Amino acid sequence: VKKWEDGFISNMKRDKIAELAKVLKLNPVSLITGEETVENTSDSIFNDFDNIRPLALKKFPMVGEIACGKPIFADEDHESYIMADTDIHADFCLKAKGDSMINARIFDGDIVFIKQMPMVENGEIAAVIIDNEATLKRVYYYPEKHKLILNPENPAYEPLVYINEELDTIRILGKAVCFMSSL
Repeated sequence: VKKWEDGFISNMKRDKIAELAKVLKLNPVSLITGEETVENTSDSIFNDFDNIRPLALKKFPMVGEIACGKPIFADEDHESYIMADTDIHADFCLKAKGDSMINARIFDGDIVFIKQMPMVENGEIAAVIIDNEATLKRVYYYPEKHKLILNPENPAYEPLVYINEELDTIRILGKAVCFMSSL
């Protein structure tokens, strides 16, 4: 194995690759390509525990920061990506900035995953553009009253209320479906 790791053995026989993959509980392809994937077989280590499962990753575009406090300029950065579980059904993610959503367990620096949609249900958390500023708030929309309330999840902040023509300056980017925090 040491000679193989150091590059002295570049041509390992198939049966040796298969044996080594079985012992390491890896997919034989990962030994050849260097990609770290776990073989999903009946003798996989993940089958020994109910609370552990293999993680499949996907790249989510990081399109900037979103205010969790006063709205901030919506600056889109399409060069960054966040790797996260493929079970997250989102289109992009944003980095939370501020403390207005702490009672929803979204803290400054958390990554919030957004499923793009033009409207959300009342009470859902959404990324909202107001003019050219973005914020993350709990949304309550009352079309019969031509009224939108963006509620923070921190009693230190007042709700943002928009009525009538003010609604023309507001656009829902999408629903917050997941967040990721650092430990």
